[in-house]
Amino acid sequence: MTYGPEEIVRLLDVGATTRVDPPPHPAPYEVGQVVVTRNLHPRTHTRLPRYCRGKRGEIVRVHGMYALPDRRALGDESTPEYCYSVRFTMRELWGEEAPARDSLLIDLWDSYLEPAGAEER
Repeated sequence: MTYGPEEIVRLLDVGATTRVDPPPHPAPYEVGQVVVTRNLHPRTHTRLPRYCRGKRGEIVRVHGMYALPDRRALGDESTPEYCYSVRFTMRELWGEEAPARDSLLIDLWDSYLEPAGAEER
């Protein structure tokens, strides 16, 4: 899709979003819940960084439901998922040499996550 100058100015003014509002169902995860990232290796686009695959984190914010970027990159605008800010300790990501008090927030989607404990099955 190509936008002309007027449409670009309008989008800059009002913004563009893939947010689904209202979402059709509640978020599967909630703030404070401990999750584990799945160890995915898709052949196509993903926003799940390799360094946080298989790691434990805590949901700190539910952003809402949006078009899943992995599917959107392939032209699918109709596959929405919830997006969350997930906090990982630096030690969880990088080992015992990392600072104990530091953490990293990463925005991740439903299909990247499973409840903590599910990885032990």
